[in-house]
Amino acid sequence: MGSAEFERKKDEKINGVIYDMSPAPGFKHGIINSNIHAIIKNGLKNSLCLVFMENLDFKYHPDINDDYLCPDIMIVCDRKHLKGSFYSGVPKLIVETLSPSTAKHDRTEKKDIYEQAGVQEYWIVSPQGSIEIYYLENGKYILEHSYMLQNDKEEDDYNAEQEIVLKEFPHIKMTLGEIFEGLE
Repeated sequence: MGSAEFERKKDEKINGVIYDMSPAPGFKHGIINSNIHAIIKNGLKNSLCLVFMENLDFKYHPDINDDYLCPDIMIVCDRKHLKGSFYSGVPKLIVETLSPSTAKHDRTEKKDIYEQAGVQEYWIVSPQGSIEIYYLENGKYILEHSYMLQNDKEEDDYNAEQEIVLKEFPHIKMTLGEIFEGLE
């Protein structure tokens, strides 16, 4: 048997429909996720919470059906909802890094699903250097912060030192420069 048979294809299931997530996103997507994941993982040391990167499905209404999404980054704190390859609790934070094949989904359907599931903080990150941070308020997402990286120190709007703080984990901070480090 070839190893390809054991390779799990990345997909998501929304309203009973399976969406193939191939082709794989570009390397910039991986660099960004790795940067964010490393900072959060370090910040969650000695915590019951865990951070996952692209390897745990989120079953967002397990009482209704087996639909699932596979967020790029997800912080989970309620370990009793971890089973096998999925989490069925409410994540504290979800980050989706856009790729050409997922951008529309991440901004529309997935954003609505995360909002309805009660995810308190949702980030949409673009490999082109932008971040939108949504906070859940009264059951609806409010765009709280929007940044576009300018890392040229000669420019007036230089903002690579701009600090982003996780709402539920205020001790976890990262700069725009750290998030997009290694893309040049």
